[in-house]
Order: sequence, then C-alpha cells, then structure tokens
Amino acid sequence: MTVANSLIASSSAAAKVNLLGLSRQQMESFFTDQGEKRFRAEQVMKWIHHQGVIDFAAMSNLGKGLREKLESLATVTPPEIADQQDSADGTRKWAIRVAGGALVEAVLIPEAGRATLCVSSQVGCSLDCKFCSTGKQGFQRDLTAAEIIGQVWLAINSYDGWQSGKGRIVTNVVMMGMGEPLLNFDNVVSAMSLMTDDLAYGLSKRKVTLSTSGVVPALDRLAEFSDVSLAVSLHAPNDEIRNQIVPINRRYPIRQLLQSAKNYIDAQTDRKRVVTIEYTLLAGVNDQPEHARELSALLKDFPCKINLIPFNHFPNSGFDRPSGNAVSRFWQVLVDAGFIVTVRSTRGDDIDAACGQLVGEVVDRTRRSERYRQLNSASNAVTEGDRT
Repeated sequence: MTVANSLIASSSAAAKVNLLGLSRQQMESFFTDQGEKRFRAEQVMKWIHHQGVIDFAAMSNLGKGLREKLESLATVTPPEIADQQDSADGTRKWAIRVAGGALVEAVLIPEAGRATLCVSSQVGCSLDCKFCSTGKQGFQRDLTAAEIIGQVWLAINSYDGWQSGKGRIVTNVVMMGMGEPLLNFDNVVSAMSLMTDDLAYGLSKRKVTLSTSGVVPALDRLAEFSDVSLAVSLHAPNDEIRNQIVPINRRYPIRQLLQSAKNYIDAQTDRKRVVTIEYTLLAGVNDQPEHARELSALLKDFPCKINLIPFNHFPNSGFDRPSGNAVSRFWQVLVDAGFIVTVRSTRGDDIDAACGQLVGEVVDRTRRSERYRQLNSASNAVTEGDRT
C-alpha cells in the first residue's frame, strides 16, 4: 500500500484525506495513485500554501473532472480558531480547536523585520517540566501533521497574508509550543518539511527551530530526516538540579543529551551551525553565579549559543522570577567566558503568551492535572488553616 493510500485508509469515516498536512512526496503519491499526473501535486500545494485556497472549486487551473474527484476523495481542512488575543506589545495568541474538541495554543511574536510563530506539537505534554504551565495540564494526544502545519496556515490567514501585499507574515517558526516535538516525530518531521518546502512556506532551515527537552533516541534519528535548527531545553548546569525540574533527565542525563545534540550538528553540511541552549532562570534554583560558572564549564567545548529566559509566572507554579540584577550577573559570567548570550525578552505576558505560559484544553490521559489540582487544594487548605 502506498503512502497516500495508507493515509486514506486510516482517515476518518468520511474516507477523505486532509491534503493540508501532506508533504511534497506524499502529495505526489496521492495524485499518481489516482491516475493523475505528478505535477498536479505542485499545483494543489501552491493553491493551499501560497494562496490560502482550501476550496477545490476555486482551484481554477484544475479541470472540472479533477476538482470533482478531489471533492469526493479529499479535503483541505485547517484547525479552527476558537479564540484570539492581542497583546499590547503586538504579540498575537490563538486558541486553536483540533479534532476531538481539544484546544492548543500558537503565538506569533512580531519583531523588527521578522515575525516568529511558536507552534504546538501535542495536546498537552507528557514530560512534566516543573516550570512549564503546559506540563501541569497532562497529556491527551499527538497533533497530526495537518494540525501542526495548520497553525502556520491559520497565522498567515489571520493577517490576510496571502494576497495582502504585506510581505511574508511568518518569517521564523519555533517548535516550542505545547508538547515535546520529538515525541511526535513523524508528524513533526512532515510538518517541518512543508515549512521549508518552496512549494509550501519556503522558510530557510535556519529559520525553523525544533526545541527538545531531551528525547535522545529520537534526536539520534533526526539528522536522517531533517536539517532544521536545534534548540535544547537544558535549564540546569548539572544532573542533580535538572533531575528535579526536567524529569526526563533521569532517563537521558545531560552528557548523553549534549552528545546527541552535537552529533546532530556534526551531521549537517553547514559547518557553522550551533545548538541554541535554552536556560530558564528560576529564582533560588538555578540562577546564581556559581550555576553560571558551572554551566560555562559544562558547555566549554560545545558548539552553542545560550538563550537565558527569566521565568514567566503562572498560577501555582511554585517558582519565582529572578531579579534583574540576578539575570545580569548570570549573563555577565557567561559573556566573560566567551559565550554568545541573549536574554529573551518577555513578550505577550499580558495574554499569558510568554514562554512557559501556554495552556490549552486537554482531556488529560495521565491524570496529572487532577493530581496538581488536588495538591493545590490541599496546600490552600493548609494556608487557610494557618490564618485561622
């Protein structure tokens, strides 16, 4: 069975395949399996991803017979925007309803000369990083390739970016939204191939970034299928701290993760590529100068740049944001050691769109969200008792 036929066989009861999420190869297979010429894939991809057209009847360079055939076999269905919020700083956040009714979130962050879209890969997240609001919601399911690339389509469509003359709406994509991308490997790889395909969104591989908390076996495979930029959510200078705040570290400790990341970079033809190290600063946990010195020693011979992220508060997080002076001291230690270091500015926090704040609507299969609610209720009860 070919790829396209497999997709159709596993689709909904309506037996229609959603063309929105098909890579170039999959789209070509779909058309050749229907006895059509391969170039039809290019035509349809351009209609969907260049012009935002999802109605087959409007695809004017396709014959009437083919348009009718597509109506019976396929659909182009992006996910639905359930809510949109605009921040005072220009950041826009969408709550996006996917199949089954769950909500995920995507965020567009405009900056001078570019706009970065933060894309979700799962409904919830199974990894339970302690400083991340998404992790507190538990996990429901992986997003399909159509639901992932659909977030890019919706962002462009939200700004009428197809024929508006406004230029490219989305210039960068970061797989840093809800979920761990490498735990949804196949769908994420397919969606990223569309992001970088000239028949779709044509983004440079340097402008698409996959962020992982450390799923080492999947990272070891990634170079076989993709050459996008890589970010590692490190957040600690040693295994003792990381075990507490990033639980997957107990399975794949820091040294193993960094070696896997280096192998990925070494496999790229671009010899100037480096890994972005993401480090969320938590007051009193990992933000002291000694932690910076330890991080400096850890990354001494590792090809990287470092992105410091002052913690963004969310209810019942249990963590505090470090002071500006603490952030500056940490940054200075790393700069003095010769690293390229940026401090991520907080964008969209007035609409809970900042890093670590994304939540959706998750039917939690892990029951983690229920446990957190019970824990918070017990804590609040103890606090009320102390007051009386």
